Amino acid sequence: MKLNRIVQAINKKIPHISSKKNKRFFISVTIGVLGFVAIIIATASVTYYLTLRANAEVIEAFEKSGITVESLAAKVIPEEGYTLKLNWGDTGKKLVESGAIDLQKYKDNYGDEKYSELMTFITDTKNENITVNSENSYFWVNTLWAMGLVQKSDVLEKGIIGTEYKDEIGSFASTGGWTLGTTDAISLYSSTNIVDLSLEQQQRVAEIAGNIYRPCCGNSAAFPDCNHGMAILGLIELMVAQGSPDSEIYEASLAFNSYWFPQTYADLAYYFETKQDTAWEDIDPKTVLGQAYSSGQGYARIKQEIGNIPGLQSGGGSCGA
Repeated sequence: MKLNRIVQAINKKIPHISSKKNKRFFISVTIGVLGFVAIIIATASVTYYLTLRANAEVIEAFEKSGITVESLAAKVIPEEGYTLKLNWGDTGKKLVESGAIDLQKYKDNYGDEKYSELMTFITDTKNENITVNSENSYFWVNTLWAMGLVQKSDVLEKGIIGTEYKDEIGSFASTGGWTLGTTDAISLYSSTNIVDLSLEQQQRVAEIAGNIYRPCCGNSAAFPDCNHGMAILGLIELMVAQGSPDSEIYEASLAFNSYWFPQTYADLAYYFETKQDTAWEDIDPKTVLGQAYSSGQGYARIKQEIGNIPGLQSGGGSCGA
């Protein structure tokens, strides 16, 4: 028998153990360890098999649904982009004047020819709307990040960062991570009125920000501890200052989130269409942006339910400048 051969082999390897009792104990422990290792290997093999099977089932279900990666992308991150009903004006020039943006650093960072037109939103007065798409989402996450960081804001001063973490303001990705200004982020933090916001408008900004989450973490834009949260805060402030209705602000925020996290929102679109029988274009943006779907935890729950569907490439998902 195999067990006898194992015991005999062990006996030959341990002649230094003279006591039969000690030898039997050593043999028992060794066999126990070998058995434990065998169980681990077997468990890992079964887990690997089940994972492969689950992934195969997910892909099969995806293919049977008639939905394609291309059709999801066309709905979630259309190639033509999303154009906001927002007059950019001299916002970029004010960001430079405030020190939130160091023009030379921006020129160095966006020196590629494809950014030449976008750079005019920093250097010129642009009385036109802005469009976000897969190609420029990185530019806009940084530019709106600068806006959210420097704008005088009740969210920053009276919110979680400004109260609970007032002695650690520079320790967040959204503050300490900003390296494209003329000075440190703590000096820039809530320092300039890029737009004028009344007390009522500040309250409205805070309320809307509290309803908008992003999948890179579990916090809303009312706790903008990363660049995406700070960028959405800046977007909200610009739109509130221009009198945009809540519905347009949520719609715009969902568009930006989608271009920054295309895989997340492709997954959510697939979830709503296959599990809720609701087309992406019929979903209330405020609902999608809520904690249940757009927070890190909410998205993880959805991901667990739908599995790994074919992916899209991320455009601005990094939390660094």
